[in-house]
Amino acid sequence: MPEEKVKHVLGLSGGKDSSALAIYMSQNHPELDIEYFFTDTGEELEEVYSYLAMLEGFMGKQIKNLDPNRDFKFWLTQYKNFLPSAQTRWCTRMLKLKPFEAWVKKEFLDKGYTVYSYVAIRADEEYREGYTSKNDKLIIKLPFRDDGVDKPTVMEILENSGLGLPAYYEWRSRSGCTFCFFQRKIEWVGLMERHPEAFESAKALEKDALEHGSPFTWSEGESLDELSKPERIAEIKADHQKRLDRAMAKKIIDPLRPDSGLIDIDDLYGQQKMCLACHK
Repeated sequence: MPEEKVKHVLGLSGGKDSSALAIYMSQNHPELDIEYFFTDTGEELEEVYSYLAMLEGFMGKQIKNLDPNRDFKFWLTQYKNFLPSAQTRWCTRMLKLKPFEAWVKKEFLDKGYTVYSYVAIRADEEYREGYTSKNDKLIIKLPFRDDGVDKPTVMEILENSGLGLPAYYEWRSRSGCTFCFFQRKIEWVGLMERHPEAFESAKALEKDALEHGSPFTWSEGESLDELSKPERIAEIKADHQKRLDRAMAKKIIDPLRPDSGLIDIDDLYGQQKMCLACHK
């Protein structure tokens, strides 16, 4: 019998979970020759690129950039300047999933390989579903769910590696595009204060899209122009502080796992459906 041809791949977003999974797999399964990849939208945070470079150095392996050759602005024109939204996530489909599928098919599946793709869905994320493969030779694996790895354990993996969290977690709960429509209001304020040029670019894209009849704004219920007014910023920050105070009052910290007491934006605003390929 000929030996089965096998490839192992792991997608990175620049987020905490996929980064922790890469570290976890390299340390717990060194026998696997895993190919790490990143699909660049052309609109990522600077911090994402910096963190991926640090991760490459830690693992001693290159992260392949699946350049889709056509960035977000190209696809925006193809979709008649209509912004993507939670209802029509063409950005994830065209900039993340399609390049991955094309790469795996051309490089591996068409050459007779069985491909194992490792996805960073944690054991405490029962509500999340991973990428569904339509090819029985592309097999999705969820090591964190299988091995009982939860959010505090992910934090431990990153801290023990010396990498810690990507810098943007100080004010944002997700990686991906600077103008991701899944951002909460307080994250848009954070983008405006830390990356004003990216905020202004997002505002210009939104203005142009609205002029072309797009039914969506980046942030639900208001434009970025409205959101960025001083009185609106004050309201958003006041609401955020109230949520933080309430959460701190209720939080019980396990002395054996101090990271379990950390409060992030998802804790304050509740979990929401989001793009797995970007956020993780």
